[in-house]
Amino acid sequence: MLSFVATAVAGGRAGAQTQDLGHKTLGTLGLDAGSQSPTGVYAIDAIAAYRADRLVDRNGVVVPVAIEARAFVNVFGVNGSYELPRLHTFVGAAFTAPVARVSLATDDPRASLDDFGFGDLYVQPVRLGWKPWGNDLGVGYGFYAPTGHRAPGGTDGVGTGQWTHQFSAGGTVYFDRAQRWRLSALASYNRNEPKLDRDLRRGDTVQLQGGAGARLAKLVDVGVVGYALWQVMDDQGSALPPLLVGARDVDYGLGGELDVNVTALRCKLTVRYTHDVAARSRPFGGLVFVALGFSVWSAR
Repeated sequence: MLSFVATAVAGGRAGAQTQDLGHKTLGTLGLDAGSQSPTGVYAIDAIAAYRADRLVDRNGVVVPVAIEARAFVNVFGVNGSYELPRLHTFVGAAFTAPVARVSLATDDPRASLDDFGFGDLYVQPVRLGWKPWGNDLGVGYGFYAPTGHRAPGGTDGVGTGQWTHQFSAGGTVYFDRAQRWRLSALASYNRNEPKLDRDLRRGDTVQLQGGAGARLAKLVDVGVVGYALWQVMDDQGSALPPLLVGARDVDYGLGGELDVNVTALRCKLTVRYTHDVAARSRPFGGLVFVALGFSVWSAR
């Protein structure tokens, strides 16, 4: 139930957007979720800390079991974008590698775990983007490659033990010529392959992340961010516990974001906090996300 907090995370902007570094984890995208990166190469290092102390069943009722779930993830990634002038189209790609520690403490010690190591790699081999009438549009395909061990309790990885294909589309609408006010969103469909070590397949999910905000004095961005997730297919396989048959994840969350742009250093610091407001069939908690992005090379 905690595999989603150990996947790759990324977000923020380094003199430009670097949102394409993986967005399977809720709360890792915000004000620039659907924005298009200008031509350039960008690097980002991000950390995320997750905590949940409640478990919600398929009916949205808190399960009377004491739990404390925690995850700490550090991610480094690279994102590149290049404009094809004659086609007025941006072509991009991204790669990210996470290291995570995931722990779960419950009333039953047999159900507890404490794992550390590499998480699933995220690769986005292709993304296409456009800037119609000063706004941003983009579509892309990426995948999560399983890494590390897949048995609870160990120090050689926190991989999910499955391949996941991700198809995404989104955009950003600016409400003034100076592009100070904006509304951004990115939708994605996650297609999960069967687990590599047992007869279990996680149901596909649809998620939406984004936010609305404003830039103040060309230095600071502030805004409200949110997310939503719907599991659209049932989990399947002989290894699925009977208690979870037919249970589908649903999650909604809100939070805030603060970005500090340091133009002289061509970097950007992003701080974001999000928390679940309604959920089903999953833990109920919050995420702190901090990212520092750099523009390694830019055409400007």
